[in-house]
Amino acid sequence: MFAFKNRKETFVSMIGAIEAGGTKMVMATGDETGAIFDRREIPTTDPDQCIPQMISWFKEHHIDALGVAAFGPTGVNPASKRFGQILETPKTAWRYFDFRGALYEGLQVPIGYDTDVNAACLGEVVFGAAKQLDCVVYITVGTGIGAGVMIDGRLLHGMLHAEAGHILVTRAKGDAATSVCPYHQNCLEGVASGPAIEKRWGKTARELAHDDKVWELESSYLAQAISTYVLCYSPQRIILGGGVMHQTQLFPQIREKTLDLLAGYITTSELAAIDSYIVPASCGGDQGILGSIELGRRVL
Repeated sequence: MFAFKNRKETFVSMIGAIEAGGTKMVMATGDETGAIFDRREIPTTDPDQCIPQMISWFKEHHIDALGVAAFGPTGVNPASKRFGQILETPKTAWRYFDFRGALYEGLQVPIGYDTDVNAACLGEVVFGAAKQLDCVVYITVGTGIGAGVMIDGRLLHGMLHAEAGHILVTRAKGDAATSVCPYHQNCLEGVASGPAIEKRWGKTARELAHDDKVWELESSYLAQAISTYVLCYSPQRIILGGGVMHQTQLFPQIREKTLDLLAGYITTSELAAIDSYIVPASCGGDQGILGSIELGRRVL
């Protein structure tokens, strides 16, 4: 859907994008139409190794602005002295590193900055499954679990940003698996992320694709979270992405369990059409990069 294009066809501005993840940094260039011109990935090691490579690559591409989608927690309030810093991450080399500041020092271009999941939510709103909607939740279920939230057309921040992947869920009867979250014993990420699945069952999600009991449990935890997001955020659509959601058999189970948990308390046209309300991510997996491009466009 989002094929690489010749820049001359649609040139307005050259916008750089970074999707900074726990294992890799994805860099790209594109424009406001959703065209992606070039892309490169590097491992997420430490700032001393990553930042010079990023600056060099973007300088070669002569970008006019940059959008950064950072792993969190991270400072997203421009008024805060921590704006643009990575905060209490388990990646100790990045803890309190001024990510945005280092990039600006090296590139001297306007930089839009937000969380990786907020950028993915933005990408889906501008280019993907949530076009023309202004209240959306995007959930990624993979190495971790995070949620990007847009309310009334604005990405949700507040005192920091939503950490909806760490909401507490009720353990299923008989599930005594140790949480993979170092902070919580029964948060969503701790019991339902990719590493949680592997720790509980001894195999990866892909290897467990045909084991019904795995997905019965997984869908029950995700439905608990989604019903909470419905009640708290009242989104017009909920989008599920990330590696675990490649197990598409989860979607009908999650939809059914979410409706069961809501128990008829909320009756809307969206919930009545549940198959088009809780939907898979679109954008060919590029929602984070496309959202980062949009962050860059907005600061121009």
